[in-house]
Amino acid sequence: MMAAHSGLGLWRAGLIAWSLASLAWADTPTSGKVHPDHPLAPALEQAYKAREALAAIKDYECLFEKRERFGARLVVSKMTLKLREDPFSVYLFFHDPHQGREVIYVEGRNSGMLLAHETGIKAIAGTVSRDPDSSDAMKDNRYPVTMIGMRKMLDRVIAQWEHEARYAETEVQYYPNARLGDLELKAIESKHPQPRKQFKFHMTRLYLHKQSQLPVRVEQYDFPKKQGDSPPLAEEYTYLKLRTNIGLTDHDFDIKNPNYSFP
Repeated sequence: MMAAHSGLGLWRAGLIAWSLASLAWADTPTSGKVHPDHPLAPALEQAYKAREALAAIKDYECLFEKRERFGARLVVSKMTLKLREDPFSVYLFFHDPHQGREVIYVEGRNSGMLLAHETGIKAIAGTVSRDPDSSDAMKDNRYPVTMIGMRKMLDRVIAQWEHEARYAETEVQYYPNARLGDLELKAIESKHPQPRKQFKFHMTRLYLHKQSQLPVRVEQYDFPKKQGDSPPLAEEYTYLKLRTNIGLTDHDFDIKNPNYSFP
């Protein structure tokens, strides 16, 4: 049994290890589609099915939790998220840290800017407008608000695995009975034993909800600095208490919404 943080247990179901002695390619990338014998091929098939499940999701509200590393600091954030896919729209209410901060971003509106306000003494600034990629907006964030959401999180993993499937030195494990609280999940773990320029992360874990197939968590780990050390967590994104296709409208992404606290 493999134990993860947040009370998450992973039950090992099997290991697919690609022996270097039997490889038809190694550090040189191949061209074309993913080779069916590559360990990541079945992992990608499950990821593609998750993407199909997401295609039916037009909007959702959830508790969004993230953990991101910046040097020696691991920044933990919890917030309520409302997201609409078309037009891409985001509302965030921060629980911890920055309790009470609200952020709204709507693609194609507000001149491409996000709108936000703080609480306490900082609220004196009122509602501010920021470029999502600006240094202010990106503080303690590895990705801009334009990259938030399950779909874009899954797309990053798929692009990563499609790239890594061009190379050897990949191990994949499947955990069909993973749990996160009351959620019944299945997890896919990819790992690279040695750091290589083509591998951004040492280990990736994708968690799919068993019933809906929705991707509810991704964990990314850096390569350990020393042999025998545990790999440090680089980033983790979790979508909990999901309510999907609830009919979010422009009103949910409007600073004039009376349920919000924009000044």
